[in-house]
Order: sequence, then structure tokens, then C-alpha cells
Amino acid sequence: MSFLLKARSEPNQSRSPSSEELQEKIVHVRELLGSLIAEMPAFLSDTTIRRFLRARNWSTEQATKSLKETVKWRRQYRPEKICWEDIAEKDYEGRRAYIADYLDAKGRCVLVSKPAIKAKVSGKEQIKYLVYILEILAMNSADEQEEHVTCLLDCKGWAISNTPLSITRESINIVQNYYPGMIAVAILSNTPRIFESFWKVKFVYTNNPESQKIVFEMFDMDKLETAFGGRNELTVDIESYAERMKRADLVRGASSMGRDINLVKL
Repeated sequence: MSFLLKARSEPNQSRSPSSEELQEKIVHVRELLGSLIAEMPAFLSDTTIRRFLRARNWSTEQATKSLKETVKWRRQYRPEKICWEDIAEKDYEGRRAYIADYLDAKGRCVLVSKPAIKAKVSGKEQIKYLVYILEILAMNSADEQEEHVTCLLDCKGWAISNTPLSITRESINIVQNYYPGMIAVAILSNTPRIFESFWKVKFVYTNNPESQKIVFEMFDMDKLETAFGGRNELTVDIESYAERMKRADLVRGASSMGRDINLVKL
């Protein structure tokens, strides 16, 4: 098993600001964003600004630059409008990537991805589903002071024909640029070393007891999938998963039902 662990202590990493300093930074970013705040008030919340600040080493200038680039992307992509019913081959894609129904030991959401399973949809639709999942995970970050997602990737049997490198690059670009500050740790099982060229984090390849210790400390082994060293041999229940996603859509205001209601009101 191989592990991809996010480096926590970089030499030039700034200390976390105090609550008062952080609020000052958020206010400053809001001032720098100007009229964009009124254009996307739901997205440009204090929570989002705090997340971008954290991901950009608490630099108000860098966070503002990233937020402006993200606003430009969101204008075109409209990720907040995507709902479960919009996902092509959703029952199949939901088995390739899904938000687990359990948390890790630190209470973080768990995103499971199985890139070795060949997709039935186009690269465009695969990216759409990724963005949909990221929107739901971002919605769950309201009260989080740190990165709140643990990512698990089962790469056993992976080949370029399963998930082309171009899609891998675009996926990582979206995560790093438009949804920064969410992923705390990524654990990759059976990983080709070519993956190292895509991630700006530290890879640790191990086949010793220390690797199992890491997993044991992070997860309930009865819930963790066997692909990652756990004891759970069950596959995702797609019907239950679909219901969870639909409920999340209602909370986000992105469900087809919500859109129909809005149309009636207009």
C-alpha cells in the first residue's frame, strides 16, 4: 500500500493568525473583491474566504487572486446548479467515486475514488461529477477551521485507458485551484509512481507495520474498505447513496425539485 500524505510543516509556512487577525484578513479580502461579493454572496462567504486564505498561506493578495479566478470559472461552469439527477450514468459513476457514509478519526469527510474502474461517460461528464462532489464537500465546511476531507484512492489495476492523464491533470487542477484548503490527507492504494508527478505533496511508499498503524489510527477498521487495509468488504449501496446526494442537493438549493419551485415562483 502507498500513502500520499500532505506536508504540514513547510519552511516558509506562515503561522495561523489569531481570531482577530483572521477577521481582519477576511474583511480585507472582501474589500479587495469589491462588487464580486454582491455577485456571488453565497459562495464568497467568510467560510470560503477563510478556506482560500488558509490554502494561500494566509496571504490576502494571493487569496483574493485565487478567488477572482474561481469566480470567473464559476460564472461559466455554474457548479452550484449541478444536482444528482444531472449526473450521466449516475448509478455507475457513484460506484467509481463517492462520499463515504463514515468519517475518519478526526471527524473529516471521506471521499473514496476508484480510478481503475473504467468510466462509461466522457471526460467532460467525469469532471462534472467531480465538481458535483466537491460542491457538496465544500458545503460541509462551514464550521471547519482546517482541511476537512480525507481522500482515499484505490488504484489497483489502473491504466491510462481507465482514466486518461488529461482528466487526472484537470481534476487535480480543479481541486487545487477552485476548491483549495479542503483535502487534508490523501491515501492511495496500489499506486503507479507516475502519480507522483501530479501532486504537490509528499509520497511515502511503505510495506511495513508503520503503514498499517497510520490507517488504524485514522479509521474505524470495520468501516474502512478492504482496498485500504480495512475490514469492510461491502460495496457502496447506490440507492442509499443517491438518497444522501438528493438530500444534500435540497440543502444546497440545487435539486431539480428546488429549481422547479423557483420556476413556479417566477
